[in-house]
Amino acid sequence: MRVSERIEKLRKIMKRENIDYYIVPSADFHQSEYVSECFKSRAYITGFTGSAGTALIGMDKAILWTDGRYFIQAEQQLAGSGIELYKMRIPGWPSLEEYLSTNMKEGECLGFDGRVFSINEYKEFKKIQQSKNIKIAMDKDLIAEIWADKPSMPKEKVFLHDVKYCGKTVNEKVEEVREQMKTLGCKSYILSSLDDIAWLFNIRGNDVECTPVTLAYALINDKAAVLYIDKDKIGCEDKSILENRDGITLKNYEDIFEDVKLIKGNVLLDPSKVSAFILTNLNEDVRVIESINITTNLKAIKNNVEIECFKNSHIKDGVAMVRFTKWLKEHVGKEKITEVTLSEKLLEFRSMGDLFIEESFKTIAGYKEHAAMMHYSATEESAYELKEEGMVLVDCGGQYLDGTTDITRTFVLGKITEEEKKDFTLVLKGHINLMTCKFLQGSIGSSLDIMARKPLWEEGIDYKCGTGHGIGFCLSVHEGPQQIRPINYVELKPGMILTNEPGVYKEGKHGIRIENVMLIVEDSKTEYGGQFYKFEPLSYCPIDLDGIEVSMLTDKEREWINSYHKETYEKLSPYLNDEEKEFLRKETRTI
Repeated sequence: MRVSERIEKLRKIMKRENIDYYIVPSADFHQSEYVSECFKSRAYITGFTGSAGTALIGMDKAILWTDGRYFIQAEQQLAGSGIELYKMRIPGWPSLEEYLSTNMKEGECLGFDGRVFSINEYKEFKKIQQSKNIKIAMDKDLIAEIWADKPSMPKEKVFLHDVKYCGKTVNEKVEEVREQMKTLGCKSYILSSLDDIAWLFNIRGNDVECTPVTLAYALINDKAAVLYIDKDKIGCEDKSILENRDGITLKNYEDIFEDVKLIKGNVLLDPSKVSAFILTNLNEDVRVIESINITTNLKAIKNNVEIECFKNSHIKDGVAMVRFTKWLKEHVGKEKITEVTLSEKLLEFRSMGDLFIEESFKTIAGYKEHAAMMHYSATEESAYELKEEGMVLVDCGGQYLDGTTDITRTFVLGKITEEEKKDFTLVLKGHINLMTCKFLQGSIGSSLDIMARKPLWEEGIDYKCGTGHGIGFCLSVHEGPQQIRPINYVELKPGMILTNEPGVYKEGKHGIRIENVMLIVEDSKTEYGGQFYKFEPLSYCPIDLDGIEVSMLTDKEREWINSYHKETYEKLSPYLNDEEKEFLRKETRTI
């Protein structure tokens, strides 16, 4: 069926169920950023394949909300579908909640699947219900009725993540959680987010593409740590280790919905992660304590073992990137290379690395104006063929047993315009500003965001996304709570890992991004300021010198790029052959 036909079929079911508006989000039962195929209902009903977005289907109008990363892509994919694009966080465009508040009439019914909406989102709908006197039907998965070939729930095997990589045992982590539970005054703790569960129980899986997690829930109290999971995913030996050595109780995945009904006393949960459906299954006399997940804060600060492993994984990844860069520069114009070819070749080089599992996300490879779409995804039909001109942006990463990587480089393939070279240099200046920033203890991500944007703002340019995000350890490539963006109030602390990725995106022209992963470490402690911190780079890969207008750089900026390239050569060259070393030497030459 075409998208328009799917929507009409959905409207017939809505009419049968007396539902006037139906919401379809991008989430799964665990509020994951990336989801298994069986949860991609929003992509199915709209045809828009970006990772973020929410669809609202009314009887007369269909709308998709998405953010600035996907405006161009969404406009193209929604064309002819009858679905209107509403731009999130852009003045003049109402939010989903604002639209519902304005347009829903008294007595109308708002429908959705309560398993795929967080408690926080549910609260917003309850406000609308109270103010507009509408009905809410949150037990309806209407998309399942029309999605005839909907994939089944994944049943990929789970494996244990060795303590030699993760640095702490399950028992140590569970005890840390229990200590904080006592401080917060709660007897039970419901955990729903997949990366938190994987981290806490030292397990990894393959239920979500590019993110080594498994579908599961957890319930922690002072006597037991229960893992709700499809038991067929766990081998006999691993099951014995979890139950006997780690003291974990294993129960069936669906049992969580009945077990939460038995909770008494105070229960802790993260309202941004736990579903509205679970909340409505709690007894009315249970006191809910809402807080960011204890595990989210714990895993944000990497331990010494994790940090050393992270460094190792980034060296391997840097070697793969150098080999890829050499192949690209030497073969472009001599053989057919497309945006799809780039992704395939990168995976080939990464797969050569020790302890490699998979990509940490699907490679974004955009040539010329395609790079202006921040999260562009090339297909065989849309892919450009690369030529010896212009620039190509490649954003990619890998999952290794000893770390997760994320790196972006914009490569110059031949002649570029003065505008492209200026924009490339502005992005580099912003990147260097943030990387060399020295900041005081207690600083937050919002305090530092301006460092990367300043050179661009001075030219009247901005990018509609954050500057940096946290990264998991053999987990999600996007991890909180720390971020570097205009609004983020999480304190930045040593041991946190973030990306640094300013960019320029000019629709119809070009896109440029330079991204490294960096670690927060202690710097000086002074009598007049107190403790200061700084960033230490973890990513090592040449930044294309052919894109830089050297006259725009200050002496300190030139000093940084030369120092970074010297260190890149020293760290990566021992793993390269003579021909690769010579190529790297040229790419890291002094300017």
